[in-house]
Amino acid sequence: MKQTAVFLAPGFEEGETLTVADILRRAGIGCELVGFAPVVAGAHQIEVKCDRVLEDFPADGSYDMVILPGGIPGALNLRDSDKLMEILRAESAAGKWVAAICAAPVALERAGLLDGKNFTAYVGYDKKIAAGYYCEDIVVRDGNLITSRGPATVYAFGYALVDVLGGDSRAVKDRMIYDHAFEEGKVR
Repeated sequence: MKQTAVFLAPGFEEGETLTVADILRRAGIGCELVGFAPVVAGAHQIEVKCDRVLEDFPADGSYDMVILPGGIPGALNLRDSDKLMEILRAESAAGKWVAAICAAPVALERAGLLDGKNFTAYVGYDKKIAAGYYCEDIVVRDGNLITSRGPATVYAFGYALVDVLGGDSRAVKDRMIYDHAFEEGKVR
C-alpha cells in the first residue's frame, strides 16, 4: 500500500487537511496525520488528533508522498520548521511526491523545492514567493511536485494526488458524486 503523510502545524486549514486525508483513504492509500503535537488546533480552532508527531517522523524519503495544507498561520509554521525542511528535502531527493496547497508553497520555497518549477498557490502568493514560476491553474504538477490554489480546489487536488499514486480517482469521484455536485441549476 502507498503511504502518505499530511503535516499539521498550528493554524492549519482544516478543510484542506481533512478532505485530502479522506480522499486518499477512500482510494485505499495510507494517509497519516503528522502533527507538531499530538493534538493540533487549526486556523478555525478545530482540534485534530494526529496519528504521530513531527519529531518522530523519519527524514529518510521512505514515504510515497508528503503533503502540506495551507492556512495561516499554519503554512508559516510549516515553513519555519527545520525538521520539516529536512523531511521535504529527503523526500524530494528520493524522487518521492511533495504536495502543497494554498499558502503552503512558502514552505516549499524555503526548502528550495520551487527553484525552476511551475507551481500554484493561494491568490496573491505570486507576490510572496520569489522562487519558481507561478501559474493560476487549479492544480499544477511539475516533476515530483504538485500544488493547488486553496480550499475550493481541494477536491481536484486530492484526486490528482490519488492519480499520481496509482489509485483510481474515478471510482472515488463516483462514490463521492463529485461530477454531480456542481451542475448548474441543481441548487434550490
